[in-house]
Amino acid sequence: MPGTERVEITGPYGDRYDEILTPQAIDLIATLHGELSARRFELLAARRRRQVGLSRGAMLDFLPETAHIREDPDWRVAPPAPGLVDRRVEITGPTEKKMTINALNSGANVWLADFEDANTPLWDNMITGQLNLKDALDRTIDFTSPEGKDYALRPDDELATIVVRPRGWHLDEKHILVDGNRASGSLVDFALYMATCARRQIDKGKGPYFYLAKNESHLEARLWDDAFNIAQDALGIPRGTIRATVLIETIPAAFEMEEILFELRQHSAGLNAGRWDYLFSVIKKFRTRGREFVLPERNSVTMTAPFMRAYTELLVRTCHRRGAHAIGGMAAFIPSRRDPEVNARALAKVQEDKTRESGDGFDGSWVAHPDLVPVCKEVFDGVLGPNPNQLGKLREDVHVAAEDLLAVSKTPGVITEAGLRNDISVALQYLAAWLGGNGAVAIFNLMEDAATAEIARSQVWQWVHNDVALDDGPVVTRDLVERLIDQELGKIREQAAPGEFDPAQYGQAVALFTEVALADSFAEFLTIPAYERMP
Repeated sequence: MPGTERVEITGPYGDRYDEILTPQAIDLIATLHGELSARRFELLAARRRRQVGLSRGAMLDFLPETAHIREDPDWRVAPPAPGLVDRRVEITGPTEKKMTINALNSGANVWLADFEDANTPLWDNMITGQLNLKDALDRTIDFTSPEGKDYALRPDDELATIVVRPRGWHLDEKHILVDGNRASGSLVDFALYMATCARRQIDKGKGPYFYLAKNESHLEARLWDDAFNIAQDALGIPRGTIRATVLIETIPAAFEMEEILFELRQHSAGLNAGRWDYLFSVIKKFRTRGREFVLPERNSVTMTAPFMRAYTELLVRTCHRRGAHAIGGMAAFIPSRRDPEVNARALAKVQEDKTRESGDGFDGSWVAHPDLVPVCKEVFDGVLGPNPNQLGKLREDVHVAAEDLLAVSKTPGVITEAGLRNDISVALQYLAAWLGGNGAVAIFNLMEDAATAEIARSQVWQWVHNDVALDDGPVVTRDLVERLIDQELGKIREQAAPGEFDPAQYGQAVALFTEVALADSFAEFLTIPAYERMP
């Protein structure tokens, strides 16, 4: 494999990998790590220190040291960039070849090309995903299904704008070593896309755009801003060409929305309400704080819960005050083309969800399936009309205090045996698929990704460690969960189509789920131990 004195690539070499792992890309990886690695590790250590404080009884609040940023009414982020002016429908999905074509052709305004939660970070996935993006921009991508169906791109002016989501700061890329240490997954994904596709995007009249995942503070956003400037300077691209939308999907970040926009202001494209990871973050951060922070089973927690309403309304107000887009959350329902009743229920829920978001002032929203694009578009068309966004809707009626964001105990809902079984079954099915190389999985008519699997396993951990009793049964204990794992695994085996149940893969899934849901210590992210089980 190619490399330099500082950068060693240990992953196997595949067809056309040299088009992505170019000398320029490798040099950019080295430069970014040389400038930023120490700060990355400091910020990850700061996360751990904050968690220790929260576990000991500390509480989150808006930062007094950055009050001057929040109180200054005059600063704004950069104006919307070409291809990001109208974002009323965004579709998400991994960068496999078929998904790349379908997402770009879907009629959505934006495609979130996902190297993170909807992707499994197999070495081949990470490199071929970059190749698929390159080929899409070059219009050399095509795909023929096993059934003989051909997929090809529509004309450029009908395609969604590509926005890439790199891995979060916490994840490594073990197949690339810089100065003998594992590289940052974030910086690798970012550098490979910049070196390969930034000029291609600019030549299309747009630019290299990104979604930033799992950020927990404005200092982490500042690290990204510095990465952007380093890369733009190294590649001879004007500063401010890159634009980034930050997912507010951790509860600490909800207290620093304005500061995050401020740090990225010359590169900012707004904020997104990453609601599934946000729920996971609430559970994770307050997992040892007793019943005050115990959520009901995941399928009964809706966006109308008081603490979720506070979070989303604050996001819209914050973004529009600073001239930034506010993008709504994921509609994870999967339409059924074989079951009209399931399909009708799913479409009604999506329409209700998007109607609420558009009424709250969001400028657009996410869907997980091309069939949902028309539903989301129709709702936002009804509110936006000919306007590309709702930046003029300032939501000055919204006033959110720290206690509103932390009002978890006001969430209606129950914890039942069915809910516990659902968490177990979804987690097992997802983890088996993830370990097999698939990071976006349709389960029970919902598109599950790493974020929803995190909710499932963290709820089980929290219920076990807080002596939670089921509304219709006993206290949730390790023994009870282990019995239900066996039972749910049996159901999965019985319901699987011939050849679909891989005993070895499910054996690994059970072991991994037991590790991240039942161990005495809490794994910060299930993807970290899962990654170590991969080649």
